Parts: sequence; structure tokens; C-alpha cells
Amino acid sequence: MSNRLLLKEQLQAKIGEIQSKSPGSPVTNVKLDKAIAKEIEQLTTQLERCNPNPSPLLYATSLLEGAWQLQYSTAREIRSLDSLPLGLKIGKVFQVIDVGNKLFFNLAYVQHSLGLASGFVKVTARFEPAIEDSSPVPNKRINVYFEKRYLSIEKIVGIDTPRLNPFKVVPANNPQGRVAILDITYLDETLRIGRGGDESLFILSKSDELQQLA
Repeated sequence: MSNRLLLKEQLQAKIGEIQSKSPGSPVTNVKLDKAIAKEIEQLTTQLERCNPNPSPLLYATSLLEGAWQLQYSTAREIRSLDSLPLGLKIGKVFQVIDVGNKLFFNLAYVQHSLGLASGFVKVTARFEPAIEDSSPVPNKRINVYFEKRYLSIEKIVGIDTPRLNPFKVVPANNPQGRVAILDITYLDETLRIGRGGDESLFILSKSDELQQLA
């Protein structure tokens, strides 16, 4: 087994070990022991150095296409999902990318801890390749422009609620005074790692739920 595949296996195993306590939900560094969070960061950094597609926007855009499930993140907006009000718990979180139209949406499933209600939050966005200081052509960085946020309740006590799906649509928040950026620092057929402009980390795995989400 190559060093890259070994590192990838170790990283996924470490995240899976933590995630087993809350199946499907993304792991964040909020409640993690600092030593474990540091180990994940170290494995991630080592894997990024072995990136098989260091210029994904030039030579590997086809790998970006489709649905990805968020496995781990240190981003503030993901960490906040660990403390939802009213007994709500976060479930699976997906990102679905349409490379041809330069669009994507984030989809976070939410369910009441007693099963009283379930729904999701969806955020739509567009993106464009960005020029980095170190490269004269688009390489691995994208500019992100969030557009709309949809709040939906799909079921209440097991009963479908189509009139509440969605019950609210509002403009999505973008950073004030700057453009949100994301560097794709690792990409292969099944794993993607990205780092935001605020140094946030995102680790996602390719999902086979694209048909359902589309």
C-alpha cells in the first residue's frame, strides 16, 4: 500500500471511530480532545502533501462533480450545528456540486431528538475559479458567493408537511468586506479536503446519494 493510501486510510479510520457515536453526523473539533483534533490535523496535512491532483481546477474538474458528504470540519458554521435549540440534532450534511454551471448547494438534515420533527437547511451558492498569488492561472482556489437559505420541515410526528417545505427562504449570509474562498487541497475519486480563507477545514467523502438529492 502506498504512503498516500495508508494516510488516507488512517485519517478516515480516525474520523470514523469518532463518528460512530453519532452515525452520519459530521465530526467537529468543538467537543474533541485536543490531542485527537491535533492528530486529525497532522494526518490531513500529511495527506495534502500527497495530493494526486494538485491542480484540480485545471485537470480534475470531473472528480468534483456530484454529491459529497461532510465527515469533519472546523468551520464556525458547522461547529454551531453541535448546539441546535429545541432538542434538534444535526444529521447528515451534504454538498452537491454542478461543475458545468458553477453551482453547488449545501444540505444539512435536522431531526428532533425524540423524533417529533425532521427537516433540513439548504444553502445555494455559485462559485468561480480564482487566481492565486502563486499561480497565473486558476489552480485550486475558488471564490464562493452564497445566494439563498431554505428552511424546511418535512415531517411532524411522522406526518408529511409539504406546506412547510420550505417554510422560509432568505438571502444567505456572505462575509462582510471580503469574498469567501476555498482551496481544494486534496482530491481523488472518493475523498476531498478543502481549506477556507478563515483557515477552516472540510473533509468530505463522495456520496452515492446524488440521485436522491438531485
